[in-house]
Formats: sequence, C-alpha cells, structure tokens
Amino acid sequence: MANSKFVESDAYFSEMIREIRGMPEAASSSTMGRRTFFKLAGAGTAGLVLGFHLPAMAATAEDAKNLTMNAFVKVAPDNTVTIYSKCPEIGQGIKTSFGLIIAEEMDADWKHVTVEQADINPKVYGSQGAGGSTSIPRNWDQLRQAGSGAKAMLVAAAAKKWGVNAADITCRDSVVTHAASGKKATYGELAMAAAKMPVPDPKSLKLKTRAEYRTYGKRNKGVDDDKVVTGQPLFGLDVQRPGMVYAHYTKCPAAGGKVRSFNEAEIKALPGVLDAFALEGTGVPAECMPGVAIIAKDTWSAFKAKDKLKVDWDESEASKDSTSAFSAQAKKAAAGAFPAEHDDNVGDVEASFANASKEGNGKVIEAYYEYPFAAHTPMEPMNTTAHYRPDGMLEMWVPTQQPDRGMAMMAKSAGLKVEQMVLHQTRVGGGFGRRLGNDYACEAAAIAMKVKAPVKLTWTREDDQQHDFFRPAGYHKFKGAVTKDGKLDAWQEHFITFTVDGKKEVSGGNLTENLKLSTKAPNLRRGKTMFPLIIPTGPWRAPGDNAQVFAHQGFMHELAVAAGKDHVQFLIDAVNRDVPDLAPKLPTINFSPKRSSDVIQMCADKIDWKKPRAKGTGVGLAWCYSHAGHTAQAVELSVDENKRIKIHRIVAVMDVGPIIDMSGSEAQGQGASTDALSTAMGLQITIENGRIKEQNYNSYPTLRMPFAPMAIDVFFIQSENPPTGLGEPAFPALAPALTNAIFAATGDRIRSMPLRNLGYSLAV
Repeated sequence: MANSKFVESDAYFSEMIREIRGMPEAASSSTMGRRTFFKLAGAGTAGLVLGFHLPAMAATAEDAKNLTMNAFVKVAPDNTVTIYSKCPEIGQGIKTSFGLIIAEEMDADWKHVTVEQADINPKVYGSQGAGGSTSIPRNWDQLRQAGSGAKAMLVAAAAKKWGVNAADITCRDSVVTHAASGKKATYGELAMAAAKMPVPDPKSLKLKTRAEYRTYGKRNKGVDDDKVVTGQPLFGLDVQRPGMVYAHYTKCPAAGGKVRSFNEAEIKALPGVLDAFALEGTGVPAECMPGVAIIAKDTWSAFKAKDKLKVDWDESEASKDSTSAFSAQAKKAAAGAFPAEHDDNVGDVEASFANASKEGNGKVIEAYYEYPFAAHTPMEPMNTTAHYRPDGMLEMWVPTQQPDRGMAMMAKSAGLKVEQMVLHQTRVGGGFGRRLGNDYACEAAAIAMKVKAPVKLTWTREDDQQHDFFRPAGYHKFKGAVTKDGKLDAWQEHFITFTVDGKKEVSGGNLTENLKLSTKAPNLRRGKTMFPLIIPTGPWRAPGDNAQVFAHQGFMHELAVAAGKDHVQFLIDAVNRDVPDLAPKLPTINFSPKRSSDVIQMCADKIDWKKPRAKGTGVGLAWCYSHAGHTAQAVELSVDENKRIKIHRIVAVMDVGPIIDMSGSEAQGQGASTDALSTAMGLQITIENGRIKEQNYNSYPTLRMPFAPMAIDVFFIQSENPPTGLGEPAFPALAPALTNAIFAATGDRIRSMPLRNLGYSLAV
C-alpha cells in the first residue's frame, strides 16, 4: 500500500507542474478585471509609490503602512526610479527583465533605474513563484500595467500643473514633455504631485504596441552583475543575523526512515556543539521528515559533529527501491504485450504495421530507449535562516523558487499560523526545479522553534545528493512505420514509468502534453506501465521533456534513416501532418506546426545542414515544443577512435515571443545547452536498497569548464506571439541532437543515457 505521506508530497509537485503549465495568471481576463492599483502609505514623503493588488487579497490599511518597500514602482524626487521585482531571481535574469518590462511601459530612463527584490506578500503581488519558464508569461500584463499606471499618474500631475490636456503630453527617458508649450519636467520633479493623483483603472490604460517598444531586444548588463562578481551578500548562504547559531539536519539515508535513538550525549559533548535533538517532523518529504538536528557555534562544528553522529533508524517503512531492478523489470515489460489500456489511440496502428511490412510498401522498425534518475545539484546547497522572535513571529530568509506556496508548509512544520510568518526572498544560487520544494526551509522552521536565537541551517553536498526530489528514470519501447514515399505513418509507444499511489504517474514521470502534441502520426497508439516508487521525485528542468524528448527525437531520427529521407525534411513533414484528434484542446496551448517548422528550418540553415563533412564528423538536429517555447538545436562534432567527442558547434533557435533582454536570453540558451550536454554525457543517480549511491561530484560528474563547448550560437525568431520563458525550452532537444550527430559521425546508434556508460567522453 502506498505511504500516504509520500502521496501527499508527490501530489504537491504534480499539482505545481499542472499549475505552471496552465493559464498564465496575467492572461486570465477575470483576473485582469479584478486587479486594481493602490498608492502606498508614506507616498507624501517618498514621492510616487505605486503597487496593485487583487481585491480578493487586498491589503488592509494597517498592512499598507508597513508595505512601502513592497510597491512595484517608486519615483523619488531626485528622479531615481526604483522597481521592485516580485519573483525569485534564480539566475534566470528575471530581476533584470521584470525591471525592463516596467521601465519600458513607464518610459523611464534605464540608466537611472534601480531594481530591488521585493519581499514576499501575496496580498500585494499575487503569486510570487518562479518555475516552469512562466515568470514572464504569468506577469507580462501585470508588470506592463504597473509601468503604464505610474506613467499615467505622472502625466496627470503634469497636465494639472500646466493646465493642458493629458493626451498632448509625451514621455521619454523619465522626462514629461508638452511640445506645444515647450514645458518639460522630470519624473522626479512631478513625483510628489503624482502621488496625489487618483490611481488609474488598469482597464483604462493603453499599453504599448510592439512597434512602440524602445528597449526590448537589446543587450543589458544584469542588475545584480556587479554585486555578484564582487561577492556582495545576496544569497541565502550570505545571511547573517546578530547572535546567530548554525544547524545541520540528518535524515535517514533511505527515504521514509524514522529516528529510534541517537548518541545524544556524545554529540552534545563535542567541541562547538550547543545542542542536539531529534525531530519527528510532519513525515511528508516535501515538508519536514524525521531526523536529528545539531546546533553549533559555526557550520564547520555542526558538520564535524555530523561525522560522529550514530542514529538507530527505523526503516520498516523506508524505501527499498533499486534502479537495477527497475531496469530489468522495464526490459521485461517492454518485451511483453502492449498495454491493454491506451492513453491515446488514433487510426489503426496494426493495419499500418501490416501494410508497411509488405515488400515495397515501407518499413517497420522498433527500438528501446532508457534514461536514468537525475539530481538537480544547484551550486548553492540547500539553506535557510530562521528566527522565532520573542513577539511570536517566525522570520525567515529563504532561497526558494516558491516562497508564497511554501509559507503554509513552513508554518505547518513550525506549528504556527501563516499570519505568524515573515518571509524574506534571497537570491538563489541555482534552482532548476529543486527549490520548487521547500523541505529545507520547513526543517529550518521546525528547528527554529527549539532554538532561542536566529539559526542558519545548511545542507552538505551529500545531503543535496541523497535527499533530492529526483528526475525519474524512464523507459520507452517504440514501434513505427514509414511509407514507401518516406512519410511517418504509424507511431506506437509503450512508456514505462513510476507511481506512488498506483493511479497516477509520479511528479515528472508523466508523458508530457508537449510531446503528445508535437509527436503526431495518422496512426498512433500510446500506453503505459507503472512501477511503485518511494524515492521522492519532482520537477527537474523542463519536467518530463528533459529526457522524453531524447527518446522521441532519437527514434524520429531512426525513422527518417529507415525512410531514406533527409532528417530535417522528415521532421517538418511529420510536425505538419494534419491529425485532428491530436490537435490542442485548450486555448492556452500555443503549439504551432508553423513555428515548429520555422525553428527547425532556421536551425538547419544556421548549422549549414547540407554541407559535406569529413569522415568522423557529423551533424545532428532535434527539436521540441516545451513550456510554450518552440526550439530546435543542432550539434556539429567529431569522434575519434577512443570515443572522445569534440564539440565543434552548437546552434539553438528559439521562438519564445519578443525578447526582453538579449544578453540574458542568449545566456539562458547557452546555459541550458551546456546543462543538457552535461546531463547527457555523465549524470546518473543509482539507487540500491533505497539509498543513493552517488554522494558528491566525484561520482556525479557535472561538466567541468575545460570540457564546456566553446561555440554555442543562440538565435531567436521574435514572433508576434505572447512571450514565454526560455530557461527550459532550450534544454530537451540538445541530447537527441548530440546522439543523432554521433550516429552521423560513427554509425553508432545511442538509445540510453548517460553516454559515459557507453564509453564516450568529451575531448578538451
């Protein structure tokens, strides 16, 4: 029987994935209609301070007095514009992009704009999470309204002061101008008067058209770049509080284990140790699991004491999972009969296979693909600082991707109400989906209730590796048919994955809607087999797509080769097949065969697809529709006799709507491609008896700088479509582009990751 606590934890992440793939908040007409602006108390002395909220979550007057630093826009008399970024900065550049979006609509002078991280207050901002490449699409209209609303109040102040029509006033670079009279004023000069103007109805605002954009698409330095490179205290690990103590928390190495006892007296007697105690926690992996907390004068003392810790674990309900057993079971299931229950069933695959099997009618091929569990391993280990104050408030400093969603879980772990929480968002040293969970913060909250001082909890790298919410492994048995004229006619897929409750796939383990839309055939059948799993899983950069695209696009290349068709043309033909039963059912799905074809063709052109290449050199291409972005990637490489791969060039072409900040966007495309190369080449989590074998970077070989590709060229088709994020869409297609290129160079067909298991390595 499934452990209800693990089901609860998995449901949390599964719900989150569904939410972040659903309708962006700012795109909902009902939400837009209920949004109103408000001026914050204190504007009389600070200048214009503007925010807005949803009436259903309105801040009280007393709240507003304390929320001056939570406004979206503040214009000071010295003409400085301060913009507050509502969502977490996790390295994706959102703090810069959010500032640019507001500044563009406001016509503010970017040289005199400061962007600060807002504190967490859903009453003012609505959702403040970052994940699923949704930060921009969810907040696009909201942020534009904030900038436009601030400008409208400045214009209104100028019109009243000069006795002119507001419609005759223009704004540019933080200056308001009335051309007919020649009058001008800076935003700073008008700020005090603007603060007294009525706040505009968001529905009355005229947002800019694309032709009116002035700042988008340019290369900008990140607003925090100088602080990051000079080591300023921005991250969770940088937090310091007066009288702070330091904590480490040890959990059972097999997920689900509980503490029977530990060598308490010995630990408390160690140098630097202040206290040690066991916690029952909530028993939910996404919250606070049972464990032993060590409190010390410094982090090093806590870590050294952990080395001496001896815990008697109750593992009666703990994980016994084994990846070697899963792999063997999957191969057996794939060799058996196709599942009786179908997830999709279009046309008649059996008839297509029978027809293609006849001589001269086409070809039928089969293949089996698999990929392993994977860990997130962000550079900054999990950490949180928490202080249960004498006034009964729990104040926390958390590097999280989901602060507002996590507050209830932190409060639950501490035995408090959400109203007793004060949460500060720090900059995050990498997330990739790992920090969509707040388990480390829940642990810190529970520990803080037993410590009469601010306490900083820090995980070791081994903790990160053992207690992740892993990307689940997956197994795909494919069978496909191509016609004699080289067209894809049938696609059959037996997907083997995992479940916690026996009913639904684990988080990150479902066949994504993206692939269901983008992999089309007139005759198509999909079914699945699910194995029970206790090891926690969760969102991992481009959930599902991150590895499933490897399998799908790898097999698509096999079909193109079998058909004797140019791979690029085969992909374009396949994506444009008219299969009404597989068309998007939801208006929020922006999948487009034309956008798909355009990125595929442009990627082929940029990599010089048809250029003859020397023996041992090959080029591969793949594409994906992921997180509302259409992306194609190509890899040119050579392989020597020792299976050493030299990456000559990577090309990524993306259609994600208008680009806000070109520097950040290019960096996201390059970073995602590098991360995907690292994952494909070397990353694998193996589990035996419920324990994670790879404990640190020595056994989990994340790509090192000498092996990073030297040339990654990122191009954008800046379509008229609404903007989406791009930190995830640029990830999934890299792995199949890599393996397709290896096939082109060597004839070796790769159907499993990581490639190091097959003897491949990267050359410097």
